[in-house]
Amino acid sequence: MSLPNHSFSIIIVTWNALELLKRYLPSVMKNAGADVEVIIADNHSTDGSDKWIASEYPACNIVRMDQNYGYCGGNNRAAKSATGDILIFLNNDVEVSENWLQPLDELFRDPAVQIAQPKLLSVTRPHEFEYAGASGGFIDRLGYPFCRGRLMNHLEADIGQYDDAREVFWASGAAFAIRKDTFFEMGGFDESFEFHMEEIDLCWRVHHEGGLVMAEPKSIVWHYGGGSLPAQNPRKIYYNFRNSLYMLTKNASGPLFPKIIQRLVLDGLAGLQFLLKGQAGFIPAILRAHFHYYSALPSLLQKRKALQERHPSTIPSIRPGLIYHRLIPLDVYLRKKRRFSELDFE
Repeated sequence: MSLPNHSFSIIIVTWNALELLKRYLPSVMKNAGADVEVIIADNHSTDGSDKWIASEYPACNIVRMDQNYGYCGGNNRAAKSATGDILIFLNNDVEVSENWLQPLDELFRDPAVQIAQPKLLSVTRPHEFEYAGASGGFIDRLGYPFCRGRLMNHLEADIGQYDDAREVFWASGAAFAIRKDTFFEMGGFDESFEFHMEEIDLCWRVHHEGGLVMAEPKSIVWHYGGGSLPAQNPRKIYYNFRNSLYMLTKNASGPLFPKIIQRLVLDGLAGLQFLLKGQAGFIPAILRAHFHYYSALPSLLQKRKALQERHPSTIPSIRPGLIYHRLIPLDVYLRKKRRFSELDFE
């Protein structure tokens, strides 16, 4: 094996998830190597996580928080302790493969590459892509995220169809590698997001700087998913709807409010769909997401203005092929698209 070109710091945020740590941390430690730093960002757990880690894996650096800062805040604070020049933010329910770091190490030889992710497969269905990132993420023109291997809730089997390393719009926060200098230059994750889509927001900001975001499928991890919030939890519905509007408002090019109005209409249709499916309990989560978005709008517009003042010429110039010109919800539900390969990016 060739010597690594970069030093890595793996950062794992956890809160009262001792059973997940017992199940998944061993694979991380086994495949980290002596020269890879592993940092546990303990968001004020009360289940004995820190004592178990200190006993079983004393090589881990435990950063103990004074409260639960969530994914964004926990990672931002723990990153200040990192010594590696590449940070990998890894969920506590991720199992890694042998030598998974080597392809990432090689990828970052290109100085233009700022962010990367491995291929994410499902722990419970190992030959199927995992929802949170599959083989790299994209967005449509209204900010709806999707992946190579996952359109909305439709997951593809992994048969090698997306095994090429390529530029993507966003990398998954479940296994998110970024140059440390870039992370701090960009101000880290936006803590107003708390959970979900903060990684897409950060990738969007890196695109404005001209940096590359890549998927490297030769690096493979398996993600359990839902370790912090199950997919059908109203709180997760709330974060997904609210944070999608947050990132669109901050980052979208061109006239903003026509996009927001279209999103509000589509979010209303999503609420109607929940109602027809007998999931009326999700509708208050959508309404709460919108009310909180409206209250945050002045702050979001200030962030948008600051971004435009910093890069007035690059806002409209995201590279072709990264933002889908159609709407993924309509393609999936009306045009019956089920695979990323069926989409027309032209």
